[in-house]
Amino acid sequence: MSQIVGIDLGTTNSLIGVMDSGFPILLADSEGFRLTPSIVHFPVSGEPLVGRPAGRMKAISPERTVFSVKRLMGIRPGETGKDNFPFRVADAQGKTTIVIGDQTVTPEEVSTIILRKLKADAEKSLGSAIDRAVITVPAYFNDLQRQATKRAGEAAGFTVERIINEPTAAALAYGLDRLKDRAKIAVYDLGGGTFDISILELNEGVFRVLSTNGNTRLGGDDIDRDLVRLLEERITARYPEIRHELKDPLFSARLRELAHDAKLRLSDENGVQIEIPFLSGNRRFNYLLSRQELDAITRPIVRRTRSHCLRSMDDAKVAPRDLDEVILVGGVTRMPIVRQLVAEIFQRLPNTSQNPDEAVAVGATIQAGIISGEIQSVVLLDVTPLSLGVETFGGLMNVIIPRNTTIPCKAGEMFTNAVAYQRSMRIKVLQGERELAKDNWELGSFEIEFAPVPKGVARVGIQFEIDANGILHVLARDVSTGQQTLLDLASAVDVSDEAVEQMIAESVDHAFEDMSERVWTETSIKSNELLPAVKSALTLVGDQLTEADKQEIDGLVKAVNEALDSKDIQRLKSANAALDQGTQHLATLLIDRAMSEAERRRAG
Repeated sequence: MSQIVGIDLGTTNSLIGVMDSGFPILLADSEGFRLTPSIVHFPVSGEPLVGRPAGRMKAISPERTVFSVKRLMGIRPGETGKDNFPFRVADAQGKTTIVIGDQTVTPEEVSTIILRKLKADAEKSLGSAIDRAVITVPAYFNDLQRQATKRAGEAAGFTVERIINEPTAAALAYGLDRLKDRAKIAVYDLGGGTFDISILELNEGVFRVLSTNGNTRLGGDDIDRDLVRLLEERITARYPEIRHELKDPLFSARLRELAHDAKLRLSDENGVQIEIPFLSGNRRFNYLLSRQELDAITRPIVRRTRSHCLRSMDDAKVAPRDLDEVILVGGVTRMPIVRQLVAEIFQRLPNTSQNPDEAVAVGATIQAGIISGEIQSVVLLDVTPLSLGVETFGGLMNVIIPRNTTIPCKAGEMFTNAVAYQRSMRIKVLQGERELAKDNWELGSFEIEFAPVPKGVARVGIQFEIDANGILHVLARDVSTGQQTLLDLASAVDVSDEAVEQMIAESVDHAFEDMSERVWTETSIKSNELLPAVKSALTLVGDQLTEADKQEIDGLVKAVNEALDSKDIQRLKSANAALDQGTQHLATLLIDRAMSEAERRRAG
């Protein structure tokens, strides 16, 4: 059996590893580096440059050098405005693309080039071909982003055995599988472009993700962007007459590299001298950037992670005191200000025993060992971060797989026709935490046909399955005929990453009004079923009622109609209950009539 490699396809750097004699080993490239910068340069002619050679071109040819492509994976056009890339990001037939001269590439294709480089380096190091891989993604990557990552791996020549969440992989790297049973761990993962927070529980060798939260558009790139803005302000304050130079792409790329390098050095130093010679008019810019200035820039960005951490702990039903470990992942967590803020959030010092740049790759490699059978003492169970369901009659969200359900998983439910003699049912697949369908995201829809039958007679089974990669498959089957339809999520409409983090907050903010709206809808549906049923029964057996009984029922019907107009939930509930109770005798007469007719048919 061929080896399975573990890959961390990162925003800033990517790594690849393999199990060797029971130990995870990260493989170095021909220059001896384990970290491969996730950068691709497209020259005017010739093959693309990848990694460090491409990184050296960022300041020379920024418009042809692609970096942080992970932020563009699986997203729709129009969602990249704040990233301010030096290369051109465009929309081609509804897809996000990158324009390099007269060439157009997709984020997927750029990721494929990076993965091919990792594959070639690994094969050279191992002296044998490799074609199976485990690839990590942020826990909050949605279905389209996971699909795009998987396709990139396949295009690079891998059979992608598993897509796993980065925080889950990191927990393995820290050796937390050796903690006591029922240990609870928080994984704080702040990388170049994404942030994840996950709460995991270890129990008898099983790693279970209790909850996950995060933001796929928050990371070290945001710190770099604001640091560049600070340096631009300092330059223009000293030389206002060269403001126009700052708009030059080459200068912007050069300044971005200086800012990024300064940020890294300030994790260990208190001040960094920034020097920019050869400005126009023989000017030069020298500036001592202090760690305090960097902290002032970083603090509000990192504080945005606090709400995600609190929500994740709340979802997992744990308090900071319940956690056995808080571990740090991602290069940004080297910064002292980040470690300080993490300690404040979780009320304990984080575990810094592992290299935060390499932890995810080491964990992916261990997961590869679990799949191949080299490691048998640990099992990983991830969760789905948002609820999945379908729209039902009345515009309600019917949850089939609740949020934070362990994956892989499968669940289903039986539905019937709400309207008599309808010939088909439209299945709308929803994702979100709101009670009403309109407030959630529609991932896709399709129709399933069936024979026209009376109301409530049709039977349509709907099954949701989330595979080990976190990808959703939806099956609908007409029970009477066996006809079935499978939803193709490859063409599903995606949602913005920012909207993901808003969904849970909105579900909390609107919890009471959403529930009131749901209760009202369900109660009014019952009213609208009762009223025509009573009218039909009166037509059939009303002549057997006394005038007093008829007047009483008329009054009860009027009360339901008035309650519907009032929009008063309690009043409508009471009116429904009174009408239900007041028509028991009518229902008995209807049953007697049906039984008499059945007996006459048998006798005839």
